[in-house]
Amino acid sequence: MMLLQSEKLQIFSAGLVSLTIVVPCFNEEESLDQLAERLKTLKTTFADRLDLQVVLVDDGSSDHTAEGLENRFRQHDWARVVRHGRNRGITASIRTGIENATHELVASMDADCTYDPLQIIGMLDLMVDSVDMVTASPYHPDGSVEGVPRWRIALSRTASLCYGLLLGTSLHTYTSCFRLYRRSAVANLPIVEEGFVGVTEMLWQLQRHGGTIVEAPSRLTSRRVGFSKMRTLPVILGHLKLMSRILFDRMFGPRVGAKSP
Repeated sequence: MMLLQSEKLQIFSAGLVSLTIVVPCFNEEESLDQLAERLKTLKTTFADRLDLQVVLVDDGSSDHTAEGLENRFRQHDWARVVRHGRNRGITASIRTGIENATHELVASMDADCTYDPLQIIGMLDLMVDSVDMVTASPYHPDGSVEGVPRWRIALSRTASLCYGLLLGTSLHTYTSCFRLYRRSAVANLPIVEEGFVGVTEMLWQLQRHGGTIVEAPSRLTSRRVGFSKMRTLPVILGHLKLMSRILFDRMFGPRVGAKSP
C-alpha cells in the first residue's frame, strides 16, 4: 500500500499522539535494565510528540522478572505492570496488554529490545486513518538484520514467504511482534494461538476481518542479554498447523471481505 508523504505526516498534525506500548516479559530479568533505559529514552526524546503509556506484562515468570519490573517502573506514572498467574505465551501477553491499554493506538515490542523502541516513531507515520496495523519488517528491501543467526533468518523468511503465498499479500514479514495496532480493530479478533504463532494469527485474522495492514522497514538486531524463549520445533509445527487452517479457510470456509494491504 503506497502512502503519500502528506498522509504519513497526518497523525502528528493534530499535536500530541496518545500511544500505549505493550511489552510481554517472560523470564527477562537480565533484559530489564536495557528495557527501562530504552523506554525512558523514547519517553524523554519525544515528550513533545507522544503521550506515552507502557503496560509491562509479566507472563508467569519463574525468575525475578516480576520484582525487577516493579523496582524499575513503579515510580513512573506512565508505566503499569500486569501479571499472569502462569506462563501463557507472547500473544496472550500482547492481548492482555491491549485489554489494559487506555489508548486507541497500541504498540507491542519484545522485552529484549532487538527492535529499538525509537523505531515506533517511523511506524506512527504510517498509521493513517485507513490503516489498522503497521508491522515492522526487517525483510523489507529497506530493512536490515544484524547479528541474528542465519538459520533463524532462513526459517523466518521461509515462513513469511509461505504466508504471503497463502494470504495473497505482498508483505515481507509476517512473524514480527513489533507492531502498531488500532485497538478497536484487534481487541475482539478470534485468536486461538497464545504463543509465538499467535502473532501471525493476529495478522491473518485482522486481514480476514477486513483490516488494512502495512509494513514499516525496520532494523532487527541480535539479543544482547538473556536468551530467546522460542522453542524452534514447536513453533515450526505451530506455523504448519496455522498454515493448514488458513488454507482450509480459503478453500472451504466463509470469507469475510478483506482489503489488500
